[in-house]
Amino acid sequence: MAIAYWCLLVVVLLPYFLSVAARSAAGRGDYVADPRAYSDQLEGWRRRAHLAHLNGFEAVPGFLAAILVAELMQAPRIQADALAVAFVVFRMLHGALYIIDRPMLRSHAWRLGMICVIALFLVAAINGNPKG
Repeated sequence: MAIAYWCLLVVVLLPYFLSVAARSAAGRGDYVADPRAYSDQLEGWRRRAHLAHLNGFEAVPGFLAAILVAELMQAPRIQADALAVAFVVFRMLHGALYIIDRPMLRSHAWRLGMICVIALFLVAAINGNPKG
């Protein structure tokens, strides 16, 4: 299986790890009874982890589409894999910077991740050969 596919799995699962961090101080009953109410009461780094968790889900569709297009267009595997790994690194960095409250650096990490998504589409368009 291509590295890019494993990266997709990581990107899909990453928000759940951020959610666990956000609710790390909660007793299981506190969170399970009313998760939205619990999340609304979060403060500090746990609130930021929750917000990073939500943002993580927003990143999945674009990355998924880029990986699928790269695969369908038979983009060069090494380029697609490298961009996918870079995207994962930037998403992890984004989450960490969100938690430690570095908004400007966090925004840069987000932008660099989006550049990876755009680059995946461009690699597919320029260097790909559609299956058929």
